[in-house]
Amino acid sequence: MNKSGSPIIVGLSGGVDSAVAALLLKEQGWAVQGLFMSNWEEDDDGYCTAAQDFQDARAVARELDIPLHRVSFAAEYKARVFEYFLTEQRAGRTPNPDVLCNREIKFGVALRYVRRLGASHFATGHYARLIHGGPKGVELHKALDGSKDQSYFLHAVATEHLSQTLMPLGEIEKSAVRERARRAGLPVYDKPDSTGICFIGERPFRQFLGQFLEQRPGPIESPEGEVLGTHQGLAFYTLGQREGLHIGGRRGRLDQPWYLAAKDGARNALIVVQGHDHPLLRSSSLTTGAMHWLSDPRAAPFRCTVKVRYRQVDQAATFEPNGDGTARIVFDAPQRAVTPGQYAVAYENYRCLGGAVIESVHSSSEQQAAA
Repeated sequence: MNKSGSPIIVGLSGGVDSAVAALLLKEQGWAVQGLFMSNWEEDDDGYCTAAQDFQDARAVARELDIPLHRVSFAAEYKARVFEYFLTEQRAGRTPNPDVLCNREIKFGVALRYVRRLGASHFATGHYARLIHGGPKGVELHKALDGSKDQSYFLHAVATEHLSQTLMPLGEIEKSAVRERARRAGLPVYDKPDSTGICFIGERPFRQFLGQFLEQRPGPIESPEGEVLGTHQGLAFYTLGQREGLHIGGRRGRLDQPWYLAAKDGARNALIVVQGHDHPLLRSSSLTTGAMHWLSDPRAAPFRCTVKVRYRQVDQAATFEPNGDGTARIVFDAPQRAVTPGQYAVAYENYRCLGGAVIESVHSSSEQQAAA
């Protein structure tokens, strides 16, 4: 790749990962500039860290002696990511806004902004590997550091956008990233990693949603129909959840915790079961929405591994494409708490093939009954 002439813009978030990405590219001879993106309107509730993050990004840019641009994509984020998030929550599903943020904002409007700045490439501190070249222009592979791999969150980005991107941390362990930052004197070398959904951060999830969604109380029931409690609204709960159900001990019931196994939207009811591995919490297969392929689309069933959530160990499965672009995925071993609204992402070894929204799941007990 040409390292002279037009600059490369690095998305500087104020964290250690993007700081080291900028450091490595500068050492490689790139003309590096930084870009700090604000995707959420700041508030004063004590949870928003955008102001401090910008100061940290400024300190990194100063230490590296690179220009730093600042831009707000809050309006685009609200329209393209947050409204979808609220719509899905109202429907009782559990969306993953970080996937949409990557597709619509970081590698969508931000990439177009980078082009207007005259840059040849965009770079980020994501832990993933981009293999440039080949018939698709680029392949998305897992990071060397499997515990930090973020390819799951990147599977929905268009290949033409990934082809304009560099991810320097894909070949580096996280511990080495922090050491590089320390040795370079970067002020964020020991800054803790951010956690949680990007716009919620560390604040209580139900408290945050309550600002935007109305409560719709309804029954919490056992599979047999026994009413065990009252919930505040389907949107405030997710499958597999244990905390926050407020179900105490019950006469004649096992002394085991309760878990959310299903949402009955028609009756506005939550169905709960006892035991972490109850059959109703496990699914043998799922169906997806339209598949976004990062490889050549497949027409015939094939073997692969699949993740249905971030940080999950790859699960062996048979991928069965449908003629309308959707797919059925059948797992070798039943999966716990597979959740509509989340994403199923397919892999062949290290390569990410693409993914799709999970539309419905089929429990082990359902398939046994059908048999």
